[in-house]
Amino acid sequence: MPELPDIVAYLEALETRVVGRTLLRIRLASPFLLRTVDPPVEAVGGKKVIGLRRIGKRIVFCIDGDLYAVLHLMIAGRLHWAEKGAKINAKIGLAAFDFDSGTLTLTEAGTKKRASLHLVRGEAGLQALDPGGIEPLDSSLAQFGGMLVKENHTLKRSLTDPHLFSGIGNAYSDEILHRAKLSPLLMSRKLSEGEIARLHQATKDVFRDALERLRREAGFPEGVTAFRDWHAVHGRFRKPCPVCGTAIQRIRYADNETNYCPSCQTGGKILADRSLSRLLKDDWPRSLEELEDRG
Repeated sequence: MPELPDIVAYLEALETRVVGRTLLRIRLASPFLLRTVDPPVEAVGGKKVIGLRRIGKRIVFCIDGDLYAVLHLMIAGRLHWAEKGAKINAKIGLAAFDFDSGTLTLTEAGTKKRASLHLVRGEAGLQALDPGGIEPLDSSLAQFGGMLVKENHTLKRSLTDPHLFSGIGNAYSDEILHRAKLSPLLMSRKLSEGEIARLHQATKDVFRDALERLRREAGFPEGVTAFRDWHAVHGRFRKPCPVCGTAIQRIRYADNETNYCPSCQTGGKILADRSLSRLLKDDWPRSLEELEDRG
């Protein structure tokens, strides 16, 4: 799922392409994409885009007449910039936004179509779509810590809760926790003041580093992915940790996985994977040494 750095990259690329330009029309290839009925999709046609915003992982087009088009890409949604009037991909295309400067197309790979488009009127309509999490890059230590201990969850769950923190998903939560040298299964209310400060700083550092890397990429961001070569742990199962060389481990659940370094984050302990540990029972390795002994 595109997260804060990816959404910012999209916004910065769109800034020069669509702000101040006219949105001629929105073409929908999938009726399931549009989740609102009022205002109708025709209401934005022929109106100027006066700005762009981000709400969590949502891209907001601010349109003349106090209208807003809000895109949530979910897991597999991706944006593409093309010449004006470009065709919508027949297999995975969901929509096209025709501007007088070019066409922005939306695709979504896979069979589960989760991406969404909301058209709303006024600031109140826009705020109704905001989960309410604080902006990690703008947060003070006090604000960050207050949100972190608001509910007692694992750090992985807390960081990825959009009601607590804005724009953090599966991939960057792994990177943040690795940078902070904290286990994804630590409970949020058990952290010391020093650990909270470390997590706060790691969050800012990881996002700033990611933004710097993405800004060096030329052109429209076509290669948005949850798996980057420069990630330390996410998507790097069994590969060496860039800090200590230990093989990265993972916990798998549903369609997601958590990646971590046992040496850097859990004191050498292998965290139990709910599905595998249930099957293996006593055969599940409890430490790095035990894992290494089994080859």
